[in-house]
Amino acid sequence: MGDTLRLAVGVMGNAAALLLFSAPILTFCRVIRKKSTEEFSCVPYTIALLNCLLYTWYGLPVISCRWEKFPVVTINGLGILFELSFILIYLWFTSAKGKKKVAITMIPVILVFCITAAISLLSFHDHHHRKIFVGSVALVTSVVMYGSPLVVVKQVIKTKSVEYMPFNLSFFSFVSSSLWMVYGLLSHDLFLMLPNLVGIPLGILQLVLYCKYRKRGIKEESHKWDLEIRNEEKSKQLQLVINDSNINDKS
Repeated sequence: MGDTLRLAVGVMGNAAALLLFSAPILTFCRVIRKKSTEEFSCVPYTIALLNCLLYTWYGLPVISCRWEKFPVVTINGLGILFELSFILIYLWFTSAKGKKKVAITMIPVILVFCITAAISLLSFHDHHHRKIFVGSVALVTSVVMYGSPLVVVKQVIKTKSVEYMPFNLSFFSFVSSSLWMVYGLLSHDLFLMLPNLVGIPLGILQLVLYCKYRKRGIKEESHKWDLEIRNEEKSKQLQLVINDSNINDKS
């Protein structure tokens, strides 16, 4: 019964995490459409990539016993593909300054993962100690990953607009954290439970801020849209005046 419940929670956690990883698709559709990264930050995606790399490594049989962490491997493996895709799109459309920022954050990500993988293989010779080492590093990066949206939260509070904090990302972050915390409890795995224990209140904070500033963001977007329409109408009127003037001159 316990294994069945844990598997069920793991499957639900995978589904929620998949929705979380795919939530930024709408954001990057906007980036592609506008051909600009605007005020979006790439930091949450690079940290999420490191988190996925470490937890995939943590769940593999070389670190854990056999395939006991199979749900962890599958979802984080998919997460690697998603995060790499988002980072590549960001690199394509960002400015030269933005590319430098991405490079500065990607180098530590690659180094931390490679060093962690090398130490776990060369310095430890049993699953127990390998799990403790890799799990500890993954725990720290996971807490940082859940804390990285605080940069966006600061911007939301400052601008009083949720334009750059998508609701889907905040909502699925909260749901995913809740399910994986339960999975960690059922598995008696602190390295899965603790980071999600941090993720839950941070997810709630983002949802509260979204509810508080959502209407203001909609009004601002509507006002922006009205201005664009008015400017377009003025341009058309100006063009008509110019055309009439040209016709009169010819006459």
